Order: sequence, then C-alpha cells, then structure tokens
Amino acid sequence: MIFYFTGTGNSLYVAKNIAQYNDTELISISSELSDSKEFYNYTLKSNEIVGFVFPVYAWGPPKMVLDFIDKLKLSSYNANYIFAAVTCGANIGNTIKLLDEHLSSRGLLLKSGFSIIMPSNYIIGGDIDKDEVQEKKIAEASETLKHINEIIKRRKEDIFEIDKGYFSGVLTSVINPLFNKHISNTKKFHVNDNCTGCGICKSVCNCQTITIDRKPAWGEMCVQCLACINLCPVKAISYGKSTQNRGRYKNPYISIDELKIIPDEN
Repeated sequence: MIFYFTGTGNSLYVAKNIAQYNDTELISISSELSDSKEFYNYTLKSNEIVGFVFPVYAWGPPKMVLDFIDKLKLSSYNANYIFAAVTCGANIGNTIKLLDEHLSSRGLLLKSGFSIIMPSNYIIGGDIDKDEVQEKKIAEASETLKHINEIIKRRKEDIFEIDKGYFSGVLTSVINPLFNKHISNTKKFHVNDNCTGCGICKSVCNCQTITIDRKPAWGEMCVQCLACINLCPVKAISYGKSTQNRGRYKNPYISIDELKIIPDEN
C-alpha cells in the first residue's frame, strides 16, 4: 500500500504511477486524518510494499505526514519493503532522515528513498514554472519513475537516490521548524469578487479548515499545501498581495475529483 499526501497533484501523480506499476492500493493521508482516530491500523499482506509519497515542505515532510506516521500501526508487519518518494522543486535537505526517525519510532524500517523534481506550485515563494518547463519536468519525472519502479519491484535495499542540497542539516533542523511554526496562520488568505461559492477550495483542503457561506472562510489550521489557491477555477483566492498576479498550478494528469479529501456523495 502507498500512503500519499498531495496539494496540487504532483505527489499523487507519482503515487499513482508507482501503485499501478506495483499493483498496490493508494491511501490518502489527509482523508484518513479527517476521521480522527487514536491510531490508524492497516493489515499488510505477505511481502506487500509500503510507500510514503509526499512533497517536501521547507526541507522536511509535511507535518500532517509525520502526525499520521506517529499514529500508524501496520499489522502483520514482517520487515516489509518500505520506501519513500519525495517530490520537490530542487532538493530535500534531511527530509528522508527525519522521516526515518519517525518510522523507527513506530518500529518500521525505511529501506530506500528517492527525490523527484516536479513543477513548482508554492506561489507564496515565487511564480509557477513556464508551461515548457512544467512539461519538461513531468517528462523527466516519468522517466525517473521507470527506474524507481524497477528498484521497488526488486525490493532493492539501501538505495537512496536523493538530492539533499547544501547545508541540509541546518535547513531541516532550523528552517523547517520555523516554517511549521508559522504556516498555520490563515489570516493572509482572502477572496475577491470573482468567487462563485463553488466549494472546490473546501473539498480539496488537506486540513478541512475551510467553510463556505457564499464565500470561503479559513479556520485556524493550515499546512500551506495551497490547494485552495491553485485549484480555484476563477483565481479568486490569494495569500497576501504577492500571489495575486502569479500563475496557478495543477498537475495536468490529475483531476480535481482525485484531489478532493472528502469525495462527493452520490
């Protein structure tokens, strides 16, 4: 099984590719966390792979991913092959080391890890990539995934093909905690008159913190996945002033419905 966390679809694109190649199921971490439990228990099949796929946030795993792992129980775990595939804009610092520490605290052993460059979506920090750059990154990621899938299929251990970048220790131990301390502040989110009240922002919010009363309102919890901003069909949502004139991004191979944390009721 593959546990994934995604905002605008890059990590889900990677998770789907690996799941399809290795014939295993996908589990949304955010959807699971929306049903608050003391522990999240899953029963493994013999020799079943366990994957964690997520974007890097300020050189560390998203806090929701670590919170989920801290409550994770894998029944019938027998040194199953556990791997991580981390999507990023450039490098990941000590993300894998931090992930491994949390897994180890649950008695789980990380066997291999990979970083995969994908198009940028963090428009608080800068504009999105140009269309041709996005296409190039996704095409290269697709080739990288062919290589990764073979490693996973063969259960190769101690394979860590990651780009930690420079000063990885400082970035993960200093910058990441500061990021996590301040991202929950939702006061800078605002919406303009283009808003139609469609509710997409609410349905894709990983924290399920958005409510709709004609227009969206944000609660007190946020992980800055920026799904609400990037996936608004009329570009009505911004964060502060800097994002207003920047582009918006969604992985072109992932649908809005796939990104909804709580699926629509039929």
